[in-house]
Amino acid sequence: MTETRPIDTWLTDMDGVLVHEEVAIPGAAEFIGRLRELGKRFLVLTNNSIFTPRDLRARLLASGIDVPESCLWTSALATAQFLADQRPGGTAYVVGEAGLTTALHDVGYTMTERNPDYVVLGETRTYSFESITRAIRLIEGGARFIATNPDPSGPSQQGTLPATGSVAALISTATGRQPYFIGKPNPLMMRSALNRLEAHSETTVMVGDRMDTDIVSGLEAGLRTVLVLTGSTRPEQVERFPYRATRVLASVAELLPLVG
Repeated sequence: MTETRPIDTWLTDMDGVLVHEEVAIPGAAEFIGRLRELGKRFLVLTNNSIFTPRDLRARLLASGIDVPESCLWTSALATAQFLADQRPGGTAYVVGEAGLTTALHDVGYTMTERNPDYVVLGETRTYSFESITRAIRLIEGGARFIATNPDPSGPSQQGTLPATGSVAALISTATGRQPYFIGKPNPLMMRSALNRLEAHSETTVMVGDRMDTDIVSGLEAGLRTVLVLTGSTRPEQVERFPYRATRVLASVAELLPLVG
Protein backbone atom coordinates (compact mmCIF):
# COMPACT_ATOMS: atom_id res chain seq x y z
CA MET A 1 0.00 0.00 0.00
CA THR A 2 2.91 2.36 0.64
CA GLU A 3 5.35 0.89 -1.90
CA THR A 4 4.36 3.35 -4.65
CA ARG A 5 2.76 6.79 -4.51
CA PRO A 6 1.10 7.70 -1.17
CA ILE A 7 -2.65 7.25 -0.88
CA ASP A 8 -4.51 10.55 -1.13
CA THR A 9 -8.03 9.29 -1.88
CA TRP A 10 -10.19 6.44 -0.59
CA LEU A 11 -13.16 4.69 -2.17
CA THR A 12 -15.04 2.17 -0.06
CA ASP A 13 -18.04 -0.05 -0.53
CA MET A 14 -20.80 0.26 2.08
CA ASP A 15 -22.64 -3.02 2.76
CA GLY A 16 -20.24 -5.66 4.00
CA VAL A 17 -17.46 -3.13 4.62
CA LEU A 18 -19.02 -0.46 6.84
CA VAL A 19 -22.37 -2.02 7.80
CA HIS A 20 -24.36 -5.24 7.89
CA GLU A 21 -27.96 -4.18 7.28
CA GLU A 22 -28.35 -1.46 9.98
CA VAL A 23 -25.45 -2.53 12.20
CA ALA A 24 -21.99 -0.95 11.94
CA ILE A 25 -19.03 -3.27 11.45
CA PRO A 26 -16.45 -2.77 14.24
CA GLY A 27 -13.89 -0.17 13.20
CA ALA A 28 -16.06 1.38 10.47
CA ALA A 29 -17.01 4.54 12.40
CA GLU A 30 -13.38 5.02 13.43
CA PHE A 31 -12.18 4.54 9.84
CA ILE A 32 -14.54 7.18 8.45
CA GLY A 33 -13.76 9.45 11.40
CA ARG A 34 -10.03 9.19 10.71
CA LEU A 35 -10.51 10.04 7.04
CA ARG A 36 -12.52 13.13 7.95
CA GLU A 37 -10.13 14.17 10.72
CA LEU A 38 -7.17 14.09 8.35
CA GLY A 39 -9.07 15.80 5.54
CA LYS A 40 -8.72 12.85 3.19
CA ARG A 41 -10.97 12.85 0.14
CA PHE A 42 -13.23 9.81 0.09
CA LEU A 43 -16.46 8.39 -1.28
CA VAL A 44 -18.67 5.59 0.00
CA LEU A 45 -19.92 3.61 -3.00
CA THR A 46 -22.98 1.41 -3.31
CA ASN A 47 -24.66 -0.44 -6.17
CA ASN A 48 -28.00 0.01 -4.43
CA SER A 49 -30.05 2.58 -6.34
CA ILE A 50 -33.07 2.70 -4.01
CA PHE A 51 -31.88 5.45 -1.69
CA THR A 52 -30.83 9.06 -2.16
CA PRO A 53 -27.59 10.23 -0.52
CA ARG A 54 -29.72 11.88 2.16
CA ASP A 55 -31.43 8.57 2.90
CA LEU A 56 -28.11 6.75 3.07
CA ARG A 57 -26.59 9.37 5.35
CA ALA A 58 -29.49 8.90 7.78
CA ARG A 59 -29.11 5.11 7.62
CA LEU A 60 -25.38 5.28 8.33
CA LEU A 61 -25.81 7.88 11.05
CA ALA A 62 -28.28 5.60 12.82
CA SER A 63 -25.51 2.98 12.80
CA GLY A 64 -23.05 5.47 14.35
CA ILE A 65 -21.18 6.28 11.11
CA ASP A 66 -21.10 9.95 10.11
CA VAL A 67 -20.76 10.28 6.31
CA PRO A 68 -21.69 13.59 4.63
CA GLU A 69 -24.16 13.42 1.74
CA SER A 70 -21.48 14.70 -0.61
CA CYS A 71 -19.35 11.64 0.18
CA LEU A 72 -21.94 9.09 -0.96
CA TRP A 73 -21.87 7.81 -4.54
CA THR A 74 -24.57 5.42 -5.74
CA SER A 75 -25.17 3.51 -8.96
CA ALA A 76 -28.20 5.79 -9.44
CA LEU A 77 -25.99 8.90 -9.40
CA ALA A 78 -23.46 7.26 -11.72
CA THR A 79 -26.28 6.24 -14.08
CA ALA A 80 -27.71 9.75 -14.13
CA GLN A 81 -24.29 11.24 -14.85
CA PHE A 82 -23.69 8.75 -17.66
CA LEU A 83 -27.04 9.50 -19.32
CA ALA A 84 -26.55 13.26 -18.95
CA ASP A 85 -23.20 12.93 -20.73
CA GLN A 86 -24.58 10.65 -23.44
CA ARG A 87 -27.86 12.41 -24.17
CA PRO A 88 -28.34 15.69 -22.25
CA GLY A 89 -31.93 16.60 -21.39
CA GLY A 90 -33.23 13.21 -22.45
CA THR A 91 -36.26 11.18 -21.43
CA ALA A 92 -36.58 7.90 -19.57
CA TYR A 93 -39.06 5.33 -18.38
CA VAL A 94 -37.82 4.28 -14.95
CA VAL A 95 -38.39 1.09 -13.01
CA GLY A 96 -36.98 2.04 -9.62
CA GLU A 97 -37.38 4.18 -6.54
CA ALA A 98 -36.58 7.67 -5.29
CA GLY A 99 -32.81 7.29 -5.40
CA LEU A 100 -32.92 6.76 -9.16
CA THR A 101 -35.75 9.10 -10.15
CA THR A 102 -34.31 11.94 -8.03
CA ALA A 103 -30.86 11.50 -9.58
CA LEU A 104 -32.31 11.60 -13.10
CA HIS A 105 -34.47 14.64 -12.36
CA ASP A 106 -31.44 16.44 -10.93
CA VAL A 107 -29.54 16.10 -14.24
CA GLY A 108 -32.50 17.41 -16.24
CA TYR A 109 -34.14 14.17 -17.35
CA THR A 110 -37.90 13.87 -17.89
CA MET A 111 -39.78 10.74 -16.84
CA THR A 112 -42.22 9.52 -19.47
CA GLU A 113 -43.96 6.42 -20.79
CA ARG A 114 -44.25 7.84 -24.32
CA ASN A 115 -41.32 7.05 -26.63
CA PRO A 116 -38.55 7.51 -24.01
CA ASP A 117 -34.92 7.65 -25.04
CA TYR A 118 -34.11 5.05 -22.38
CA VAL A 119 -35.67 2.41 -20.20
CA VAL A 120 -33.72 2.62 -16.94
CA LEU A 121 -33.96 -0.33 -14.57
CA GLY A 122 -32.94 0.02 -10.95
CA GLU A 123 -33.55 -1.53 -7.57
CA THR A 124 -37.00 -1.53 -6.02
CA ARG A 125 -38.65 -3.37 -3.15
CA THR A 126 -41.80 -3.94 -5.22
CA TYR A 127 -41.15 -4.92 -8.84
CA SER A 128 -44.55 -5.02 -10.56
CA PHE A 129 -45.51 -7.17 -13.54
CA GLU A 130 -47.17 -4.13 -15.08
CA SER A 131 -44.04 -1.95 -14.99
CA ILE A 132 -41.83 -4.78 -16.27
CA THR A 133 -44.27 -5.44 -19.13
CA ARG A 134 -44.28 -1.75 -20.04
CA ALA A 135 -40.46 -1.71 -19.99
CA ILE A 136 -40.38 -4.72 -22.35
CA ARG A 137 -42.74 -3.07 -24.82
CA LEU A 138 -40.85 0.24 -24.78
CA ILE A 139 -37.56 -1.54 -25.43
CA GLU A 140 -39.20 -3.44 -28.30
CA GLY A 141 -40.33 -0.04 -29.57
CA GLY A 142 -36.77 1.27 -29.72
CA ALA A 143 -35.89 2.58 -26.24
CA ARG A 144 -32.30 1.96 -25.17
CA PHE A 145 -31.90 -0.38 -22.19
CA ILE A 146 -29.86 0.77 -19.16
CA ALA A 147 -29.57 -0.95 -15.77
CA THR A 148 -28.02 0.56 -12.68
CA ASN A 149 -26.17 -2.62 -11.67
CA PRO A 150 -25.95 -6.35 -12.43
CA ASP A 151 -26.44 -7.65 -8.85
CA PRO A 152 -28.77 -10.68 -9.15
CA SER A 153 -29.96 -10.62 -5.56
CA GLY A 154 -29.84 -8.63 -2.36
CA PRO A 155 -30.23 -9.35 1.35
CA SER A 156 -33.17 -8.58 3.61
CA GLN A 157 -34.14 -9.52 7.13
CA GLN A 158 -36.54 -12.08 5.65
CA GLY A 159 -33.98 -13.57 3.24
CA THR A 160 -32.82 -13.13 -0.36
CA LEU A 161 -34.58 -10.64 -2.63
CA PRO A 162 -34.41 -10.52 -6.44
CA ALA A 163 -32.38 -7.50 -7.52
CA THR A 164 -31.69 -5.53 -10.68
CA GLY A 165 -29.64 -8.22 -12.43
CA SER A 166 -32.38 -10.82 -12.11
CA VAL A 167 -35.09 -8.51 -13.45
CA ALA A 168 -32.75 -7.35 -16.23
CA ALA A 169 -32.33 -11.01 -17.25
CA LEU A 170 -36.11 -11.39 -17.40
CA ILE A 171 -36.46 -8.33 -19.64
CA SER A 172 -33.52 -9.43 -21.82
CA THR A 173 -35.05 -12.87 -22.30
CA ALA A 174 -38.33 -11.28 -23.40
CA THR A 175 -36.79 -8.68 -25.73
CA GLY A 176 -33.52 -10.20 -26.90
CA ARG A 177 -31.82 -6.93 -25.82
CA GLN A 178 -29.05 -6.78 -23.24
CA PRO A 179 -28.78 -3.73 -20.95
CA TYR A 180 -25.71 -1.61 -20.40
CA PHE A 181 -24.90 -1.94 -16.69
CA ILE A 182 -23.43 1.17 -15.02
CA GLY A 183 -22.58 -0.01 -11.50
CA LYS A 184 -19.81 -2.30 -10.28
CA PRO A 185 -18.08 -4.30 -11.72
CA ASN A 186 -18.16 -1.77 -14.59
CA PRO A 187 -15.03 0.34 -13.98
CA LEU A 188 -17.11 3.28 -15.20
CA MET A 189 -18.48 3.47 -11.64
CA MET A 190 -14.93 3.90 -10.32
CA ARG A 191 -14.00 6.40 -13.02
CA SER A 192 -17.04 8.53 -12.28
CA ALA A 193 -16.16 8.47 -8.57
CA LEU A 194 -12.58 9.52 -9.32
CA ASN A 195 -13.83 12.36 -11.50
CA ARG A 196 -16.18 13.51 -8.75
CA LEU A 197 -13.24 13.73 -6.35
CA GLU A 198 -10.83 15.06 -8.99
CA ALA A 199 -8.57 12.21 -7.92
CA HIS A 200 -5.96 10.12 -9.70
CA SER A 201 -6.11 6.33 -9.90
CA GLU A 202 -2.46 5.96 -8.87
CA THR A 203 -3.11 7.61 -5.51
CA THR A 204 -6.49 6.01 -4.77
CA VAL A 205 -7.44 2.75 -3.08
CA MET A 206 -10.72 0.82 -3.32
CA VAL A 207 -11.94 -1.08 -0.25
CA GLY A 208 -14.55 -3.78 -0.82
CA ASP A 209 -15.94 -7.10 0.38
CA ARG A 210 -16.55 -8.76 -3.00
CA MET A 211 -13.83 -9.99 -5.32
CA ASP A 212 -16.21 -10.17 -8.29
CA THR A 213 -17.45 -6.56 -8.09
CA ASP A 214 -15.45 -4.25 -5.81
CA ILE A 215 -11.99 -5.67 -6.39
CA VAL A 216 -12.24 -6.39 -10.13
CA SER A 217 -13.72 -2.96 -10.90
CA GLY A 218 -11.04 -1.25 -8.80
CA LEU A 219 -8.36 -3.28 -10.53
CA GLU A 220 -9.68 -2.45 -13.99
CA ALA A 221 -9.80 1.25 -13.11
CA GLY A 222 -6.12 1.15 -12.11
CA LEU A 223 -6.61 1.43 -8.35
CA ARG A 224 -4.94 -0.38 -5.50
CA THR A 225 -7.48 -2.61 -3.80
CA VAL A 226 -8.22 -3.96 -0.33
CA LEU A 227 -10.52 -6.92 0.27
CA VAL A 228 -12.05 -7.10 3.74
CA LEU A 229 -13.45 -10.43 4.91
CA THR A 230 -16.56 -9.08 6.63
CA GLY A 231 -18.92 -9.44 3.68
CA SER A 232 -19.62 -11.62 0.66
CA THR A 233 -16.24 -13.16 -0.27
CA ARG A 234 -15.16 -15.78 2.24
CA PRO A 235 -11.48 -16.47 3.05
CA GLU A 236 -11.46 -19.86 1.29
CA GLN A 237 -12.77 -18.24 -1.92
CA VAL A 238 -10.04 -15.61 -2.32
CA GLU A 239 -7.50 -17.78 -4.16
CA ARG A 240 -10.09 -19.09 -6.64
CA PHE A 241 -10.14 -15.82 -8.57
CA PRO A 242 -7.68 -15.21 -11.44
CA TYR A 243 -6.83 -11.77 -10.03
CA ARG A 244 -5.73 -10.63 -6.57
CA ALA A 245 -6.40 -7.72 -4.27
CA THR A 246 -3.42 -5.62 -3.23
CA ARG A 247 -4.20 -6.61 0.36
CA VAL A 248 -6.63 -8.90 2.14
CA LEU A 249 -7.60 -7.84 5.67
CA ALA A 250 -9.95 -9.21 8.31
CA SER A 251 -11.94 -5.97 8.52
CA VAL A 252 -11.88 -2.24 7.93
CA ALA A 253 -10.51 -1.82 11.47
CA GLU A 254 -7.12 -3.03 10.18
CA LEU A 255 -6.98 -0.06 7.80
CA LEU A 256 -6.76 2.53 10.57
CA PRO A 257 -2.93 2.46 10.77
CA LEU A 258 -2.71 2.95 6.99
CA VAL A 259 -4.84 6.09 6.82
CA GLY A 260 -2.54 9.06 6.57
